Amino acid sequence: MNARSQVFDLTMEGRQVDEAVASIFHTVLFHRCLGKYMYTGDAQYSIGTVGYSDVDCDFIDFTYVCCTSESLTRRVKRAINIFSEKLRSNESCGSGQISLEFFQKKKNRWLFPQESIPWEVWTVHLDLIKHDNEDERQLCRENVSDMLTEKVIYITELMNRHDYVPKTPSQSELDLIFDTSFPDVQPYLFKFDYSTTGSAVPSMGNAMKKIIKETLAM
Repeated sequence: MNARSQVFDLTMEGRQVDEAVASIFHTVLFHRCLGKYMYTGDAQYSIGTVGYSDVDCDFIDFTYVCCTSESLTRRVKRAINIFSEKLRSNESCGSGQISLEFFQKKKNRWLFPQESIPWEVWTVHLDLIKHDNEDERQLCRENVSDMLTEKVIYITELMNRHDYVPKTPSQSELDLIFDTSFPDVQPYLFKFDYSTTGSAVPSMGNAMKKIIKETLAM
């Protein structure tokens, strides 16, 4: 089975990375989380509700929605923080990517471990920039907000296509499809992966500087 894949390319300041990635991944997870399953038989069940919360960003003029689950929020934040610190470190050139992958497990014969089969991957590719003055920083803040708005709308449109998601399993196979470790939500099985490259964060390129200066002069 070939996994569906989406890649988002973003350019921003290092301090905006955590919030930008969180806004995209939480939007995806909001559509990939269900309430807790409550079984009355191996194939008979009811599903609980999923709460939601608005999150206001500090370094971007943007608000996004996430599932109301402290444990899920902590796991997402921890993964993004590790990537963000690597991306902004002196060992990085300020370019990298982080992926949110959904997968299902397949039982194998007892001699072999379970196989993980990805069915959907969301990747955010990031390039960091530095600004020379506050006007450039403010304009970039607005541009990042506009980009994230477009991405969130696009994600919502994709979710409404009713593409493949794993079928609801019997109770005995629930852990093959869903992450049941959370007390208040039940997302499809997911994991994070990231990579960074290079050695130094570049200042804003001449082309980008020209665009911003022309915009400020209008």
